[in-house]
Amino acid sequence: MSRFQANSVGIAGELLRAAGSLFGGHFYDAGNAAYHVQRAVGGKAHDEALEKAVQEGKQHFKQCTRCGHWVCPDVCWNHQAGLCEDCAPDEHEELAAQQRQAAREQIHTKTREQDYTKDLDFLGRGSVQQCSSCQTKLAPGQKFCPNCGTPNAAAQAQAKDKFCGNCGATMKPEQKFCAECGSKQ
Repeated sequence: MSRFQANSVGIAGELLRAAGSLFGGHFYDAGNAAYHVQRAVGGKAHDEALEKAVQEGKQHFKQCTRCGHWVCPDVCWNHQAGLCEDCAPDEHEELAAQQRQAAREQIHTKTREQDYTKDLDFLGRGSVQQCSSCQTKLAPGQKFCPNCGTPNAAAQAQAKDKFCGNCGATMKPEQKFCAECGSKQ
């Protein structure tokens, strides 16, 4: 940032306006007149202050002879080439940036090749099931339809134990009769 360039007409006008606020009369009129003078010549004073700021700022920047852009010498200037880094990138920085970009792309490709969902059962337990008889929606793991009582074959097939088709009691796979209700399986 360049240093602030004070406007002498503006400072005098502010002092006269302040005096006019306190004392009124001629001070007030002089303050208003100074304000109008400042507005009339302010464009020229503004342009001069801007030109001084540009000249002061030029000391802190370098101009590329190839493209004409002004750049900061600490970050955007290639001292070896004598040009801005847009025209003459630093080879070591560019190589490191390209290696990071290639690594990012390779990581992206590798993660896309891996199947992270192979062990998820989208169609089994967590999905919505329906009764095979009346099409009522069944909750996950529900053994019988609450509407018609039909056994849910999918829930029973997922279970390690066998269930009675009559009362739903747990049975061992080798049992031929239900121990709870006595029905033949």
